[in-house]
Amino acid sequence: MKKFYFFGLLSSLFTIQAYSQGCVPVRSTGSSVIERPSSSKKAQSPQWTFSATNRYFKSFRHFVGDVEQKQRLENGTEVINKSYTLDLNAVRYLNRRWAISMNVPLIANTRSSLYEHGNVDRHSTESYGMGDVRLTAYSWLLNPKKFKKGNIQAGLGVKLPTGNYKYDDYFYTGVSGVKVLGPVDQSIQPGDGGVGIITELNNFYSFNKRLSFYSNLLYLVNPRETNGVSTARGRTPSPASIIYGSDVMSVPDQYMARLGANVTFLKKFVFSGGARIDGIPAKDLVGGSNGFRRPGYIISAEPSLTFRTKKMSTFLTVPIAFERNRIQSVPDKVRSELTKSYYKGDAAFADYVVNLGVAFNLFKPVKKPAKTEPQIYRPYYNNSYRDSQCPKNRSNCQGRMMKL
Repeated sequence: MKKFYFFGLLSSLFTIQAYSQGCVPVRSTGSSVIERPSSSKKAQSPQWTFSATNRYFKSFRHFVGDVEQKQRLENGTEVINKSYTLDLNAVRYLNRRWAISMNVPLIANTRSSLYEHGNVDRHSTESYGMGDVRLTAYSWLLNPKKFKKGNIQAGLGVKLPTGNYKYDDYFYTGVSGVKVLGPVDQSIQPGDGGVGIITELNNFYSFNKRLSFYSNLLYLVNPRETNGVSTARGRTPSPASIIYGSDVMSVPDQYMARLGANVTFLKKFVFSGGARIDGIPAKDLVGGSNGFRRPGYIISAEPSLTFRTKKMSTFLTVPIAFERNRIQSVPDKVRSELTKSYYKGDAAFADYVVNLGVAFNLFKPVKKPAKTEPQIYRPYYNNSYRDSQCPKNRSNCQGRMMKL
């Protein structure tokens, strides 16, 4: 059986990535291209894989809970986030079982709104730079030599706070020409300011050369509760936001789950279809959950197409959202209790996300065995020996054999 790759995710496999879909800041979880164990003893495995994934979306549809606030579009008061990320990823295969991955996201975001600029005219804020770098180690839990049709892969890593989590830009105050400098909205900050623990669980099962199934689970634990960055857009925080605990930005956990099938056709094309959920919980597993966050989730259908060769793969994945839900945060609950009136904030979501990427496999050079020169003998023989017999059968040589 020929070798083929586990296309799942983070874009096909193939990629394991969670993505932001607007004001719910589900940040990139990377785009690791982790190769499936070879099903052939003769197949050569890559030593390195490098990938680059381009991701873009535009969020503008507001939801409170799972109810779309259509009046925002009708009134022209919607918030519009445009986000572009270039995920650079390197995977080092240590052996058939172990691999390590490093992901570096490069981010460019813009955010257009009315309410952040005095509710007079629409203006934009921007953010650029490197996001939070992720380092992850992966291991197949079952022996790849024995379990060729299916296996489970565990990942454990760390997210470093390399991205700027207090990026500043100018906000208009509503007074003609007057601007203030302050931190941009949480949804377009390149980083979150916390050291996180990455946990992953991925698996596949192949029915034959053409059909296989995959699933991916990822949970990012962020123990830090808040990062101290103001949510007042360069102004003085309101007394109410201080009371509710929404005056500073939270450092939330995030999660992702995927399930689907891969179909290989024409040998080099792989079509993947499945569903995924990306989200931010209202409460973290470790540490406190206070501070401003927009918890919620996005459930999407996820078609993808991959063209692959031995050394290169290109892939296109377009998750299409069919359910979006902005759930109640801890400050929302505090506000509801204090005011005796149920409150839930809103969030803007995208309709779809475009992921376009390429991956390159680098193979370790195969060392060819050194050529050995054949040994040539020169016989010394007496009169009873015939020349033609010695090279074929040395026992017939009556004289001595000397190696040249």
